[in-house]
Amino acid sequence: MGVDELGDALRYGPFHRALRVAIDRRGLSLSRLRAHLARMDLAVAESTLSYWQRGMRRPEGPRAVAVIRGLESVLELAPDSLTTLVGPREQPGRVASTSFVDLSPLGPTTTELLAGLLDDPARCNAGLEVALVQERVELGSAGQQQDVTTRIVLRAGRPGVTRYLGVYHGDAEIERASVFAGDGCRVGRVRRADRSMVFELLFDRSLDEGETAVLSYTVNDRSGTPCPGYTRMFRDGAGPYLLQVVMAAEALPSRCSRVLGTREHQPPVEAVDLFCDRALIASAFFPVTQRGVAGIALEWC
Repeated sequence: MGVDELGDALRYGPFHRALRVAIDRRGLSLSRLRAHLARMDLAVAESTLSYWQRGMRRPEGPRAVAVIRGLESVLELAPDSLTTLVGPREQPGRVASTSFVDLSPLGPTTTELLAGLLDDPARCNAGLEVALVQERVELGSAGQQQDVTTRIVLRAGRPGVTRYLGVYHGDAEIERASVFAGDGCRVGRVRRADRSMVFELLFDRSLDEGETAVLSYTVNDRSGTPCPGYTRMFRDGAGPYLLQVVMAAEALPSRCSRVLGTREHQPPVEAVDLFCDRALIASAFFPVTQRGVAGIALEWC
C-alpha cells in the first residue's frame, strides 16, 4: 500500500475509498478494528464498517461522526481527515448534479445539444434516479469499438416522467454513430455535433412516482479507431455499475485497468489491473458510483 495512494484517497475521496485504503494500510480485519473502537467506548457493528468501506451505506448522525473520529485515531490518520470526506447530507429535492462541463472537455458541446431537447440542460434526467447500470462493449478484430449495449434500471422521483436522455462521447467524428432501442423504450430525437451525441429514449407511458423502468439500448460507433477504453459519466451518485469489455482474439490489449476519475480524459484517481477470462472479457464492478467517471482503460502495444 503506497503512501501516495492513501494521500490521494484522503485528498480526493470518496469517503468509502479512503476508509478502505486506510484499513488496508494498517492491515486490520474489521473484527479487530471493531474491537479497538469498543475499547474507546465506540460501539459499531462489523457489518456497518463493511457497508461504509464498500460505499453501500453513508455515515450519518453524531454517533457516526464519533466513530469516524475513533477510526482516524485507530488508523493513525490526521484528525478530521476522514470526517471531512463525509460532508453534509444533501437535502431531499435539492438539484445537485455535476454539470457536463465539470465532467468532460466535451461538456459545452453536450450542453448545447441538450438545450435543443429541454429548457434547462442542468436538469437533464432530474426526475429519474439511476438504480443500476450494466454495459457491454464489443471490440472488433482491430481493437476498434463497435457496439456498446446498455441496460439501465431507473426509478421515477416524481410523476409524469416520459423519457430518459442519453449522452455518448465518441473518440472520433460522431456522424457515423447510431443508437438502437432495446427493451422498454423507443428512440426519439437524436442530436450530434463534434464527438458528442445526445438522444431521447421514450418510455411506453409516463411513470408514476416511485415506479421503476428497465430499458436497454445499443450505440454502434463505427468510427474504426482503436479503443482506448470506455468510461461512463455519473453526474450524481448511483447504484451498482457493471462494465464488461469483450475483446477479439486478433487484437488483445497489453493492459486493462478498472478506473475511477473525477473527469473524462484526465488521469484517474484510482486504477486497478484487470484480467480477461477465457472468453476474452474484462469486467469491472462498481458497487456504488460517485459523481465522476468510472470504466475500463485499455493500453495497446
